[in-house]
Amino acid sequence: MGGILSCGLTRTAVTPFDLVKCNMQTVEVRVQTQPGFARGLSDGLPKFLNAEGFGGLFKGIGPLWGRQIPYTMMKFASFETIVELLFKHAIPTPKDKCSKPLHLGVSFAGGYIAGVFCAIVSHPADNLVSFLNNAQGATVSDVRGEEDRTVGSFHRGLPLRIVMIGALTGAQWRIYDAFKVFVGLPTIGGGAPTPASAKK
Repeated sequence: MGGILSCGLTRTAVTPFDLVKCNMQTVEVRVQTQPGFARGLSDGLPKFLNAEGFGGLFKGIGPLWGRQIPYTMMKFASFETIVELLFKHAIPTPKDKCSKPLHLGVSFAGGYIAGVFCAIVSHPADNLVSFLNNAQGATVSDVRGEEDRTVGSFHRGLPLRIVMIGALTGAQWRIYDAFKVFVGLPTIGGGAPTPASAKK
């Protein structure tokens, strides 16, 4: 479990790719939320640089990491525990006797539930990223002065994000376990293969 968690943190939560992702998302949000700003990245990037400079592309890097790190930690920390609980309390058949399709179904269900927690812990920072990228010249300190940026507003749109992130996270874990089944490894929470099955 510790290896999975550390791997997820180093490869998914904080990477150099976030620097590229951050400035691309900055322009993307501006194009999507301000009609007439630009048609896409090709003309939106020069216009953004003229308006806010190169540094403006990275003003959302802190909130971006504030979204990615809790999301990834929750994704890897909760999934295995949820799967174990599902096998213990929701599946009447002992998990070592469950079929592979059932194991994959539990993987998706466990991933979806983990995705719900991921969405909850990362959504405030996701809204903050959108706020910073939408408002020209906005900084994190500007949020404090906005009367409508209350605790409740940071969770605006959360139900929709729960559906999206839950399905995405469930699909990710199901694909991961499907590959393990394909190469002959047990699914997460599925227990180690018996010596007989290992010989096959």
